Amino acid sequence: MIETPESSCDLSFSRTLAAPRDLVWACWSDPELLKQWFVPKPHVIEHAEIDLRTGGAFHTRMNVDGQINDLPGVVLEVKHTRRLVFTDAFRPGWVMNPEPFMTAILEFSDVPGGTKYDVLVRHPNPEVKARHDAMGFFDGWGIVAGQLGDHASSLQGAKPDREITSTRRIAAPPALVWKAWTDPELIGSWWGPDGYHCETESIEPGPGGHWKFTMVGEGQRFPNLHEYGEMDPEKRLTYRLSGFDDMRHHADVVVDFRPEGEGTRVTMRMTFVDMKTEDALKFGALEKGYETLGSLEQLARTL
Repeated sequence: MIETPESSCDLSFSRTLAAPRDLVWACWSDPELLKQWFVPKPHVIEHAEIDLRTGGAFHTRMNVDGQINDLPGVVLEVKHTRRLVFTDAFRPGWVMNPEPFMTAILEFSDVPGGTKYDVLVRHPNPEVKARHDAMGFFDGWGIVAGQLGDHASSLQGAKPDREITSTRRIAAPPALVWKAWTDPELIGSWWGPDGYHCETESIEPGPGGHWKFTMVGEGQRFPNLHEYGEMDPEKRLTYRLSGFDDMRHHADVVVDFRPEGEGTRVTMRMTFVDMKTEDALKFGALEKGYETLGSLEQLARTL
């Protein structure tokens, strides 16, 4: 549950967005997507930098009728796809802002037809809250909430009721992230959600190749087979995922890599064959995907 608003210093609202939680989160966490909706049109975001870890940068620069608003800040808390807290009270390196303006607390949850989007913005004192209100907080944030829902909805693929998208910035260049994903000696050391490990039976990376392994965790063993299709080094790879005791075709997966600053934006879309998205979400597929990308980052940082 989002914090109870303190009327003297807080502004808040809730919306139901007609878009799935994974894509709403992607629009908040991917700078290139955030630029598409984070300011009322026709104004533009000229720059966005987002490093989703505690103390990481959350920096935007807006152009509003020729007036440049540079808004550096940091991330305070992240629960991927569920909760994001950022503030302008600090800059990266925990450099204090002598005149802080706000801290935003955002929460995302599944509801029929889309995503419940809860926004709570805290201010250092009632005077700053009143100034933000007078600037048009509810109109401005309300407009961009609508733009957020529209843009997130536009990102859905051909089978929106069977898809899940995970995206994360990895603090390593594309060459090292690609190496971590395709090197037979490395992929088994990070693949899987928290508390799991992989036992490889055979692996032949490359187009037409495969990775046959068992994922072990929570007292269970899960046979897996990745059959690789397209492999464009440092840009894209695809694979057919089969698994469970009957090794049925479970999903088709597309993974895209692109440079983002000194790191790499990794975006993974799974299209399920044997279940719908709502069923996958019930067993935590989205959260497990983000845990897996977190493990990728831990490994890639060491290469």
